[in-house]
Amino acid sequence: MEYEVVIGLEVHTELSTKTKIYCGCTTEFGGQPNTHVCPVCLGLPGALPHLNKKVVEYGIKAGLALNCSITKYGRMDRKNYFYPDCPKNYQITQDELPLCTEGYIEIELEDESIKKIGIERIHIEEDAGKLLHTGVGTLVDFNRAGVPLAEIVSKPDLRSPKEAVQYLEKLKSILSCIGVSDCKMEEGSLRCDANISVMEKGSDKFGVRTEIKNMNSFKALEKALNYETERQIVALEKGEKLTQDTRRWDDNNNITTIMRSKEFANDYRYFPEGDLVTLNIDDKWIEEIRETIPELPYEKEVRFVNEFKIPKYDAKVLTLTMSMAEFFEETAVLSEDAKASSNWLMGDISKIMKENAVWVENLKFTPKQLAELIKLINGGTISNAIGKKIIVDMFNTGKNPKVIIEEKGLIQNSNEDEIFKVVKSVLDNNGKTIEDYKNGRKRVLGFLVGLVMKETKGKANPQIVNKLINEEIKKY
Repeated sequence: MEYEVVIGLEVHTELSTKTKIYCGCTTEFGGQPNTHVCPVCLGLPGALPHLNKKVVEYGIKAGLALNCSITKYGRMDRKNYFYPDCPKNYQITQDELPLCTEGYIEIELEDESIKKIGIERIHIEEDAGKLLHTGVGTLVDFNRAGVPLAEIVSKPDLRSPKEAVQYLEKLKSILSCIGVSDCKMEEGSLRCDANISVMEKGSDKFGVRTEIKNMNSFKALEKALNYETERQIVALEKGEKLTQDTRRWDDNNNITTIMRSKEFANDYRYFPEGDLVTLNIDDKWIEEIRETIPELPYEKEVRFVNEFKIPKYDAKVLTLTMSMAEFFEETAVLSEDAKASSNWLMGDISKIMKENAVWVENLKFTPKQLAELIKLINGGTISNAIGKKIIVDMFNTGKNPKVIIEEKGLIQNSNEDEIFKVVKSVLDNNGKTIEDYKNGRKRVLGFLVGLVMKETKGKANPQIVNKLINEEIKKY
């Protein structure tokens, strides 16, 4: 029997407000445990919440960017459950009247067709604290309690783990672009719960749903969904009855493990939050917020392809974050070489950033300095190989490339007579390689070029080296 997978995602993103959703405590990441707290976010008796207007604004902004309708008359609700990191034993969230409804994101499939993934709702709520499991017991840190969240719930429109990752990547890029969240998954600013079931291919009846909780990387999401798809299919093939449950992804053993049976909405005994007034959102405010939405990543992607003539893949990667897109665009304009700008940012610079856990906005050098480096290479002052060494120095020191070149004497040698002497020496000492060339192995030319560049410490002009080798090797 053939099966089809059905996936829906519930994405929690921390909103980038300076203070928490119902009190004035800071939302800054880190800090000593239980130092970013007050009677309100600790749930102490008599402490009354007040709703942070900026949280509502950011929720509306996210909804508009995701093509949602805005609920003009709404409210906050209490979701009742007991857990050690939930100080009030209930969470202030939204139930029947979420802030945003009926939106969508479009993703591009492998055959380049466009698929629309529906967004059922976006609601705002408070985060819980954090449990710290130690060898002697479990401790709780309430610094995160009360940090504002937007929960974005997709419709069950995703049909593969790859589609789920594509959807989450695009959602992350949009939220980051509009500035409502930093979306740092490694800090928990973007977390994802996945609902997944399998059904007989062609059927319109969904299977039994499993929820996988709190995944904070694209890799973990794809692996967990692939595993769970296979687990459910194997169970059905064996005639086993699947139960609706909540599971977690065990990254060490690459399996999902059961946490508890899945709760239903009525288990939480939702009721209106009596300590907060209703929400009344007028059209004027919605339009004012709409005006603050910048060019979105997918719009920027199309413009980069058309304006800078770079490949679609490059444009997609460069627009994943607003900071990278802005760095690229300024570099491309100043250097007058968009493809070289793209290559440096996607290649050497991204590699260095990853190795050093640095974001593009924290680079010590500017787009103007990178553009200067590209012009020096294109103008023949230095070789591309030397440029790769210079970019490391620029990353470490923030110095201008011309300063580094002067300090280290890295100017490219274009003196043909001097380079000819090195080429002649390399050819004289590599008779077997020349024999291989004559026997049809043309790729050995690259090996010989590499030897010359090594002898000249990367300073020889590569174009002249190639020309001389091609001319001289025929004489042997």
